[in-house]
Amino acid sequence: MGALYPDVSYGMEGDTPSWLSLIPTGLSDTEHPEWGGWGGRYERYQPKLSDLDVDGYTGGVPVDPETRPIWTNAEDRYSPVLYNPYGRAIKSDTAIFTGNKVSVWRWRDDFQNDFAARMDWTTKPYKEANHPPVPALNHPDKITVKSGEQFYLDASGSTDPDGDHLSYLWFQYMEAGTCKQSVKFELAENLYRTSVIAPVVEKPETVHFILKVTDKGTPALSRYKRVIVQVLPK
Repeated sequence: MGALYPDVSYGMEGDTPSWLSLIPTGLSDTEHPEWGGWGGRYERYQPKLSDLDVDGYTGGVPVDPETRPIWTNAEDRYSPVLYNPYGRAIKSDTAIFTGNKVSVWRWRDDFQNDFAARMDWTTKPYKEANHPPVPALNHPDKITVKSGEQFYLDASGSTDPDGDHLSYLWFQYMEAGTCKQSVKFELAENLYRTSVIAPVVEKPETVHFILKVTDKGTPALSRYKRVIVQVLPK
């Protein structure tokens, strides 16, 4: 079946996002669709009929207004990470993408590589195929700090079942937390252990940090850890 899979210009996988959230990548939590993951990010609200695409893929079925709040599309704001020719090893792209589809396709390279690896698993011996890394935190996945306080995010202890070298990336997933201000990394974001300065807040806020660990196998595979930081006012 893998050999017959078409090389198309865009993917049309139907309800794939419903299933991507079930893959244990370290991102998704079934109790928190608003946290986001490979299957997208969702919010509970009552959509307005004026915001719906009444001419979309309905097969001629009329679009009626929703009568209650439902878990539905949420918008992400995403800027890809690029390699930097000087200074820090990575930087954010100048392009910024916003929309409800962004919450899925921001992970596209990672889940497509995962799909390719799963094709290898069906035809190759274990030692000839690549397998995802195992991220590890050197602290709890929920921590509490005060405004302006320095704290560390530490992924030492992360491993790879194939013995591959690993690369690291820490980033703030702003939409998943209540704090809507950008948080400063004091050290480079691609270190396994980096330093962060907590934002100054006037009431308790949460900040979601994502650790992305990627191996150097073929195809390169990524897994994650989520750290939720509660920031308290001084």
